Amino acid sequence: MVIRFKSLGLFIAITLALSSLALAQEREVSPKAVERIQKEVRHELVMLPFLTVFDNLAYKVDGFNVTLLGQVTKPVLKSDAENSVKRIEGVEHVDNQIEVLPVSPMDDGLRRRLYQAIYGYPALRRYAMGVLEPIRIIVKNGRVTLEGVVDNESDKNLVGIRANGVSGVFQVTNNLVVSK
Repeated sequence: MVIRFKSLGLFIAITLALSSLALAQEREVSPKAVERIQKEVRHELVMLPFLTVFDNLAYKVDGFNVTLLGQVTKPVLKSDAENSVKRIEGVEHVDNQIEVLPVSPMDDGLRRRLYQAIYGYPALRRYAMGVLEPIRIIVKNGRVTLEGVVDNESDKNLVGIRANGVSGVFQVTNNLVVSK
């Protein structure tokens, strides 16, 4: 009799485990849910208090999982980004692949000069008028990566030329995207 109860208990436990596994596999992510999560992730990231023009945050949403990407100048920004995205309803897992850029007085000087060369140039000043500048300036060991969005191809080329003209820059990678 004791053996039957143990067998019955084991059978029930296995059945419950298999049915919950089947339910988890059947649960599909609706496009609206993914769209909502994407909107909320973007909102949370742009609202981070220490986010500057020298930080680049990106993300990928795969169902209920979010992967954080990019580069930041302050370690607190990496952890703040992860913590704010974890609190979004529906997000089950956050993979934080954000790179914290090394501390470097030389790179800090380059960042200031690059900002002035790009955002201080009269033809590009309109990009500095928003709350969140659309051109991100990422500097790592003298190498510059430009990320973000500009209005046209000539602005993209002009930003690249301005960045290449700053003394102390070893290399410029222009990843700017032209908006449609």
